[in-house]
Amino acid sequence: MIANPEVADVFRRRAKIVSEIRKTVESLGFIEVETPVLQGAAGGAEARPFVTYHNSLGRDLYLRIATELHLKRMLVGGFEKVYEIGRIFRNEGISTRHNPEFTTIEMYEAYSDYQSMMNMAEEVVTRCALAVHGKLTIDYQGVEISLERPWRRETMHNLVKETTGINFHDLGNDLKVAKEVTLKALGTGLDNKDKSAIEASPSLGNLLNEVFEIAVEPKLLQPTFVLDYPIEISPLAKPHRSRASLTERFELFICGRELANAFSELTDPLDQRARLEDQVRQHNEKRAAAVSETSTANEDSKKNDDNSYEVTLDDDFLTALEYGMPPASGMGLGIDRLVMLLTNSASIRDVIAFPVLKLQHGIIAAGQTD
Repeated sequence: MIANPEVADVFRRRAKIVSEIRKTVESLGFIEVETPVLQGAAGGAEARPFVTYHNSLGRDLYLRIATELHLKRMLVGGFEKVYEIGRIFRNEGISTRHNPEFTTIEMYEAYSDYQSMMNMAEEVVTRCALAVHGKLTIDYQGVEISLERPWRRETMHNLVKETTGINFHDLGNDLKVAKEVTLKALGTGLDNKDKSAIEASPSLGNLLNEVFEIAVEPKLLQPTFVLDYPIEISPLAKPHRSRASLTERFELFICGRELANAFSELTDPLDQRARLEDQVRQHNEKRAAAVSETSTANEDSKKNDDNSYEVTLDDDFLTALEYGMPPASGMGLGIDRLVMLLTNSASIRDVIAFPVLKLQHGIIAAGQTD
């Protein structure tokens, strides 16, 4: 910062962006709340948590991987518009897009749906762009990005069909055939990792998402809302009102990078319990298989295994839903990634004042693998 004034300028602009986000949501009637960083169950996302031990309680606690479940409790308690800007912790890789601790804003609004959150995402991002640049056309790493509203809205199914020619609506329920069609359509462009991910997909919904991530996501340069995700990968989202096996969920992509995730919230306590129990069961089955496979491996391999942590059910959240949560929508938006976009920064470490670094051959260096 001392030697490079432009580095310090990034953090001045970051402060302006965070201030503009807060002003925007509060001007629309949202109330800022604080939720626990230490939690009894790591919920609200599918991610590996950091685990710590509370001596007095004699139990494990987890650094939060999302603020979602506690913010929804506020809706149950009678607050209709709440948000939190806070740090999230995920015990996963370091890359140009990922840091083990990062900052998000999560917001929830009663008596609304995911269409409302699309409008909110546009409002927040455009106001921040105007605050920093004074215009809605920006340059990011040599690509001209137009933030003029409205942004493109398209379903995941249609985007996959448009890019690959695969129409998942026509594949029926035969997962084996669907995998064969997918591998043939994507052809030699797949690397071994992508082939393995496709072959290991446990359902058509998971397969659709894999194809989207491999073939479509990197090409979404201009702002695009990707709509209607499969129910298998959306355990907290409300079932779609007119499309079976899908949910009312969107993700916002700009420059091939996910910026926000939102949905009409699932409020049915029985459906929610069944989905979360299924999620726990699937994870623990993978965990058992991974433990078996690594039984003879060295300790470093076990520590790096993504399935080695235990997932528990958040019964307190499910009990809160049983009391009754109003129809609602919610959204999480990555502030670090928004700052990257609006400051033309190539890596997340460029927008975090004190990023986590790793040791390579005796030299401290930022992780660069993506």
